[in-house]
Amino acid sequence: MISIPQLQSSLQAGQFLEYQCQANLNLYDSSLLQGLVTQAVAGRQLRVLPLPVENEGKLQGMAVQVRLCEDDYPGWLALEDLDLLEVAEIAYQPLALTAAEICDRIPQVIAFAHAAMNQPNHYLWGGTVGPNYDCSGLMQTAFAAAGIWLPRDSYQQEAFTQPLSLDALQPGDLVFFGPPERANHVGLHLGDRYYIHSSGRDRGRNGIGIDVLSEEGDEISRAYYKLFRGVGRVTQCYQPRIP
Repeated sequence: MISIPQLQSSLQAGQFLEYQCQANLNLYDSSLLQGLVTQAVAGRQLRVLPLPVENEGKLQGMAVQVRLCEDDYPGWLALEDLDLLEVAEIAYQPLALTAAEICDRIPQVIAFAHAAMNQPNHYLWGGTVGPNYDCSGLMQTAFAAAGIWLPRDSYQQEAFTQPLSLDALQPGDLVFFGPPERANHVGLHLGDRYYIHSSGRDRGRNGIGIDVLSEEGDEISRAYYKLFRGVGRVTQCYQPRIP
């Protein structure tokens, strides 16, 4: 359990320690704690960023800014959740898997996505711990279940993967959608151009489902196909920046 005085003391001493989540935690897009930006499953590690303080040395607001260690993703953590952190015994060390080793783990990734679909679920912006996910949260969590870390957001995942032609598409590759500026949706290819993804109500579904990458599919498939950007293959584990 981490107290606010302990946290302030370590930061003031220049000790930017890693902490381990002892429960699933929500991270928000600002210190107002109104918009969920991502989640951290129990066992993930994070660092607390330098704290803003008032003149008398007390913390401002209701949250501290943190950065998750596995994917460098920033967010705000409620002060009341500090007691769900413990100092990590060992600093996070990512696996250095080869492309061949990742390929061998793809069946685990696909199995996780299918199992997630078979649970009652709905689309949740920022969701990564289940049963409710957003599109990139489902991809990140499915790969993480096989020991493979991806960046958090769909546009980051697109930049992280090896671009492919449609002719080279294999099960486990990622399928990206969105406007010309950047990807804003992602799915996991299952084979024969079918892909599994978590999509919201705006496309006619509210949760995880399977669609086909074709203009000959149903209404949902056609809507996404119009936004198709490209495909990419995961060939490495994300390597966090050195703090």
